Amino acid sequence: MKLREIRTSKGLTQQELADMVGIDRSFYTNIELGVKTPSLQVAMKIKKALDYYDDDIFLNKNVA
Repeated sequence: MKLREIRTSKGLTQQELADMVGIDRSFYTNIELGVKTPSLQVAMKIKKALDYYDDDIFLNKNVA
């Protein structure tokens, strides 16, 4: 997913980003893997923490 690419390009670990957003690292990991879908509120916090505002951040390229 693009989420991981953006996070790593910002030099953040999963734990750091999860802490910035106020969620557990395991939940964030599942979002990044596409296992869980964040609420709109959490999605907006992630986008803000990453300073990324395009809508494609949560798209999974492996899903048809």
